[in-house]
Amino acid sequence: MSSLAVHIENLGFHYPGNSGVTYDGLNLKIAEGERFGLFGPNGAGKTTLMNLMTGLLVADTGSIQLLGHKIGTKSKAVNKLFGFVPQDFSFYQELSPIENLEFFGAWYGLNRRQIAERSKELLEILGLSHVSYKPVQNFSGGMKRRINLAIGVIHNPKILFLDEPTVGVDVQTRHAIIDYLKQLNKQGTTLIYTSHQLSEAEGLCEQIALVDNGKIVREGNLDKLLEEYDHQNLEDLFLNLTGKDYRN
Repeated sequence: MSSLAVHIENLGFHYPGNSGVTYDGLNLKIAEGERFGLFGPNGAGKTTLMNLMTGLLVADTGSIQLLGHKIGTKSKAVNKLFGFVPQDFSFYQELSPIENLEFFGAWYGLNRRQIAERSKELLEILGLSHVSYKPVQNFSGGMKRRINLAIGVIHNPKILFLDEPTVGVDVQTRHAIIDYLKQLNKQGTTLIYTSHQLSEAEGLCEQIALVDNGKIVREGNLDKLLEEYDHQNLEDLFLNLTGKDYRN
């Protein structure tokens, strides 16, 4: 039996003043090595859950473990287990890709040699070698997305959280990013991914959970869920289980 990359037990969380989504007794298990998709309508609680799993938010009750280590302890050892590629850009716009990777590599505890080797490797893989020393603020949206991704994986995390990693990019960049994520997964990295690009998600994710109003509506193997509900694609399954009404 696979060990668990993520184990959430009886999670409780609410924002002060009860604004935003509330979780009450949420349970979720994600096996190590999975390509796991977390989906739901706007305001369903996807990003909140992602932020709880990465320690950006702290649960009121319950526990979250990553590879058997409790999250939220502010332990550097735990932080090194995972990478996070947020929807918002998480780098210094005035710095170059090399300078950003040097900064974040050092933050993760890599030495100079490791940072130099890893930065060169990532910039080549992600097609950014030719702009290694240019200010990121002058880059296109797709190039910035690739820098965001490079920063999230510079320390070779065992778990990679991805919140809308391809939003606003062209088709070529989207395919390149997804192909690279699949490559990382083949090398053993667990992927936990959320996006509104459901056709993209269908090609990446093997296991999914549909979240709405702070609850998991349905979870399991994507192919088996499509067969169970007699749907041809993830979008139809999504609409069936979360409804077609407008969301804020």
